[in-house]
Amino acid sequence: MTQEPRELTELLAIASRAAREAGQLLRSARPEHIRGKSNAKDLVTEWDLRSEELIRTILEPTGIPVMGEEKGGARGGSQWLVDPIDGTVNFAHGLPIWCVSIALELAGQLVVGVVNAPVIGWWFEATRGGGARDGAGEPLRVSACTELPRALLATGFPYDVSGAHNNFAEWEHFQRVASCRRLGSAAIDLCLVATGAFDGYWERHLGPWDMAAGVLMVVEAGGTVTDIQGGPFDPHSGEAVASNGAIHQGLISELSRVRS
Repeated sequence: MTQEPRELTELLAIASRAAREAGQLLRSARPEHIRGKSNAKDLVTEWDLRSEELIRTILEPTGIPVMGEEKGGARGGSQWLVDPIDGTVNFAHGLPIWCVSIALELAGQLVVGVVNAPVIGWWFEATRGGGARDGAGEPLRVSACTELPRALLATGFPYDVSGAHNNFAEWEHFQRVASCRRLGSAAIDLCLVATGAFDGYWERHLGPWDMAAGVLMVVEAGGTVTDIQGGPFDPHSGEAVASNGAIHQGLISELSRVRS
């Protein structure tokens, strides 16, 4: 089935409605039934499932396939990428650093992104070529930091830390080279790069729904996003390095030093 592209403003409005309604649902929730995925740290609550189902009912009438974290979906050149709760572990423990993340990929390009962190009142949205904005409509802009030792970075860790790429060595390295934080939500981390609060971010073992909306925020806020080696970013690759652009090559170089 082919889908004629709609105006991005219309598609953004649909994604925004889905993110707001899911946020309203989740704000009233107290997770009571938690079951494990592949690892005890990798939680899925009944609310992840309810949130994704609500989002799907709003997005599916567009005729564009939906790929969600919980119910999956076939990969194609065009799809909605949905994380019904990014930061489920935080959500399940009552820590308010979590969000609903929705992005639209058309013909292999990210064109719409919405991130709603309803408990802390953060809203971010972007369209390709149209810039990124916060909930008050103010434009987002990456930081002006030019020196990696002065940078504040963000990252995360995989649920399964038994593998070789568990990010421990990188975390230890960057605690000496710069300052690092771990919030537990990739989408929020990326949005904070877009606002200039973080100067850079890196992570592996991610789903496209974790990264897509936040990556569009960074790009539209004037930042740079690549893969770990500094090559073109692919939302389906599982990895991303995002920055204000000025420290990007230094960030890539330091990551390479850790791996060598």
